[in-house]
Amino acid sequence: MKKVLYAAILSLFSLTTTNAQSVPLNTEGQDSAYVETIKGRAQKIVDGLGLTDATKAESVRNIIANRYFLLNDIHAKYDKSQQDALQAELYKHHFELASALALYLTDEQIDAVKDGMTYGRLKRDYQAQLDMIPTLTDFEKQQILIWLKEAREYAMDAADSKGKHFWFDKYRGRTNNWLSARGYDLKKERDAWMKRNAASGPKNNAASGLNKK
Repeated sequence: MKKVLYAAILSLFSLTTTNAQSVPLNTEGQDSAYVETIKGRAQKIVDGLGLTDATKAESVRNIIANRYFLLNDIHAKYDKSQQDALQAELYKHHFELASALALYLTDEQIDAVKDGMTYGRLKRDYQAQLDMIPTLTDFEKQQILIWLKEAREYAMDAADSKGKHFWFDKYRGRTNNWLSARGYDLKKERDAWMKRNAASGPKNNAASGLNKK
């Protein structure tokens, strides 16, 4: 009896795995040049995941590419006077990406996909905040990270790079207002940070990025 049950479970697992390894690329109604552009963009994200299974990697690439196709179609349906309807449809489909990727990727890898779709702003902005204000408490660091993750969720559904950066800039403004209310002199902190960067030589663009706000 145990052998029969084990065989049934093994068979079900095998069937589930097989079904999970065949995600087609949904190119219906898409311009061929656009399809190639999106395939390349999605592949670049997948390349950073370190997947060794070629079939799994292709499925993940197709899930990401299909997401871009869907977002493009949704944004094309609405003009500037229909933002409520646009946001409602985006929300309706928002969680589908992570759900689809969960069949193939770990939570950490799904986060990496989200970062890849949003130009890595979460990690860069978070590290910049830590560098700018070394005295941040653990609570403050946690709150900043929570808001950056929220910004990333919105940015993932934006129509273009400008829209994606908009959400991180918006939440950076919220963070700065919150830190100011908690007694931080952001101008003083920023000036000191810039001096530290200048003294230590060229680094990344994080300092110049936060310096805009």
